[in-house]
Amino acid sequence: MSAAAFRVDILAFDDVEALDLAGPYEVFTTAARMQARQQPGTPPLFDVRCVARPAAGGAVVRARAGLRIVPDGDFSGAALPDVLIVPGGVVDGAMGCPDTLAWIARAAAAARVTASVCTGAFLLAAAGVVREGAVTTHWEDVDDLRRQFPKLDVRTGVRWVQHGDAGRLFTSAGISAGIDLSLHLVERLAGRALAERTARQMDTPWHPDPQGVPPA
Repeated sequence: MSAAAFRVDILAFDDVEALDLAGPYEVFTTAARMQARQQPGTPPLFDVRCVARPAAGGAVVRARAGLRIVPDGDFSGAALPDVLIVPGGVVDGAMGCPDTLAWIARAAAAARVTASVCTGAFLLAAAGVVREGAVTTHWEDVDDLRRQFPKLDVRTGVRWVQHGDAGRLFTSAGISAGIDLSLHLVERLAGRALAERTARQMDTPWHPDPQGVPPA
């Protein structure tokens, strides 16, 4: 198979929130499928992989609430991503793992775009990827993020935040906001039409305005 236009790595770790990982995974794999339908025979648009720390006890990652995930690779892989997605969940273990933080820093430095979902913002901050400026996270974790990383401008009432003007770093709020942000990244990388078709195929409402709060 020809090389994909963009490699997308999604970090997997014990106690990851399953939908923080699966939401972006579904967006990028669906976008690749929709693009292949429109342009059969062309190289795939996205090559999406789950990546985790090498585990002495086996390759399975246990997500929050017990779902088991088998990663596609670990931090020893030579290739680094074009798009890095750092999901949230219970991040204490991942934050205390030097190998995980070092890989996040290395992958983010190489990536064209880095994005977090929910408490993944804590991992970006702990890895030194974001040290100051505007970010967001799940509403329940805003105070903790402000306390642990006081130089950050933690925004509330937003779906996602672009950090700085370069358009290389984004943070998002909870599960559905991570899907909104992932669709925004599809739009940035491949155009609005594909993002809209992806959302329609997923049968999910897309809220492209990061300031917009979806109706209850």
